[in-house]
Amino acid sequence: DDPLTNLNTAFDVAEKYLDIPKMLDAEDIVGTARPDEKAIMTYVSSFYHAFSGAQKAETAANRICKVLAVNQENEQLMEDYEKLASDLLEWIRRTIPWLENRAPENTMQAMQQKLEDFRDYRRLHKPPKVQEKCQLEINFNTLQTKLRLSNRPAFMPSEGKMVSDINNAWGGLEQAEKGYEEWLLNEIRRLERLDHLAEKFRQKASIHESWTDGKEAMLQQKDYETATLSEIKALLKKHEAFESDLAAHQDRVEQIAAIAQELNELDYYDSPSVNARCQKICDQWDNLGALTQKRREALERTEKLLETIDQLYLEYAKRAAPFNNWMEGAMEDLQDTFIVHTIEEIQGLSTAHEQFKATLPDADKERQAILGIHNEVTKIVQTYHVNMAGTNPYTTITPHEINGKWEHVRQLVPRRDQALMEEHARQQQNERLRKQFGAQANVIGPWIQTKMEEIGRISIEMHGTLEDQLNHLRQYEKSIVNYKPKIDQLEGDHQQIQEALIFDNKHTNYTMEHIRVGWEQLLTTIARTINEVENQILTRDAKGISQEQMNEFRASFNHFDRDHSGTLGPEEFKACLISLGYDIGNDAQGEAEFARIMSIVDPNRLGVVTFQAFIDFMSRETADTDTADQVMASFKILAGDK
Repeated sequence: DDPLTNLNTAFDVAEKYLDIPKMLDAEDIVGTARPDEKAIMTYVSSFYHAFSGAQKAETAANRICKVLAVNQENEQLMEDYEKLASDLLEWIRRTIPWLENRAPENTMQAMQQKLEDFRDYRRLHKPPKVQEKCQLEINFNTLQTKLRLSNRPAFMPSEGKMVSDINNAWGGLEQAEKGYEEWLLNEIRRLERLDHLAEKFRQKASIHESWTDGKEAMLQQKDYETATLSEIKALLKKHEAFESDLAAHQDRVEQIAAIAQELNELDYYDSPSVNARCQKICDQWDNLGALTQKRREALERTEKLLETIDQLYLEYAKRAAPFNNWMEGAMEDLQDTFIVHTIEEIQGLSTAHEQFKATLPDADKERQAILGIHNEVTKIVQTYHVNMAGTNPYTTITPHEINGKWEHVRQLVPRRDQALMEEHARQQQNERLRKQFGAQANVIGPWIQTKMEEIGRISIEMHGTLEDQLNHLRQYEKSIVNYKPKIDQLEGDHQQIQEALIFDNKHTNYTMEHIRVGWEQLLTTIARTINEVENQILTRDAKGISQEQMNEFRASFNHFDRDHSGTLGPEEFKACLISLGYDIGNDAQGEAEFARIMSIVDPNRLGVVTFQAFIDFMSRETADTDTADQVMASFKILAGDK
């Protein structure tokens, strides 16, 4: 790329160092398309001759230098080998005792540090020595090769520094290293196992100690001394659950002892404290077992006593409750304010009372038996020193109450006797009043009924003239008025019955109210009947009605008075009108006609037609007609002699 500079450099160097004069200019060579061949060849030959003479001298010098260099290099290699071999053997000598030191450590941390130191040795200290050993072998082999090639005697290292010696020492190092590593790993595994076991021991011991905390105090408490039977049964159930729990913890205690034994066998450094803790746990466990058995026996003994007491309590309650109810019922019956109205009722009460008094001896025996049950409970409590909590759970009835009520019953019996005797005397007096009233009422009642019927017959049967009927009725009225003292006497007897609060009377079906009503009806009926006859006489005389017509009107009226009430109802009156020839159908016109007639005969709208109204109507309707013979003749004409 730069021939001009290069040629000038070559010419300058040749002239200055090789004594070759400058024969050409660089420009002549570069600037000429074909430089002078001879001049070039002459220049080149000058270079050849200059170099040829110098090479011979250099070759001689080089040969001598080479021999010296080889000897010096060999001697250096020998010195290096000796030094490397000495250093390596010294390092091995120092390292093997460290690797053979198998003093155990107590803690995993210390063993971990040893393992870390061993790893540092493997990672940091040994690799350079491996390199040195390798380099030593390479140097030894290179040295021997060079000596052999230069026909020199083989190198013999100092005694003990042969490659074989170094390999033997290295093999010892490797063996020690392998043993040390195995020991380290085994020791770490041992410490790991120990640490694991120790931690497991501590954990299980802590759990067990936590579980047992307070258990001895719980087993020693005397809560059963004041418990009820249900509470004792609950305590027994709870104790059974605790025993199951205790049995379940047996495995843990055995595991704790086994772990402590294994720690001893593995030579754990803190075995004394482990053994002491294990011994404490085992002693406490034995104590818990003894306390558990003792508490179970106490609970079962107390349960048996309380069950006996409970059975007695239950029997007491079963017998005391009905007996108490019997006494309360008896007190209620003995104090009951009885209400009787007859001799039979008071006799029934007296009989029941006598029967009740007959049951009192048996009742007293039952009372003694019930109190005996309670006394038996008291005896058990005092004998076995049972600290009873509370009273009988099955009843609130105490012996004191039973005795109190029994005494009350005994006091009430004679009072009841007196009350029944007084009531019996009162009922005898009442019975006398009933018989007295009944005897009179049974006479007066039928007499009133008979008189009512006789008055009715007089007004209906039409015996004699109206004047005869009127005289007959006035005689009846006089006899009725004369009967009044007997009614007054009956009223006096009734007053006594009311004052005695007598409400029924089996000796008669008549009450004073019946008698009063009958008497009033009798007086009213006789007065009304006399008035009706007087009105009939007035009507007859005013309208000129004959006695025969009057009798016909009465006969017609009586015929249609089906219920013999002395009046005609609307239907009875309608039937009478139809029989007399009135056109009263069931159509609207007939109903209107009937309503018109009813308004005449019943202006006050009472719903009935009296005989007087009937006479007025008939006398008005038949004013221009009608004897009986005429009516019969008219019927025959219409019937065509049929």
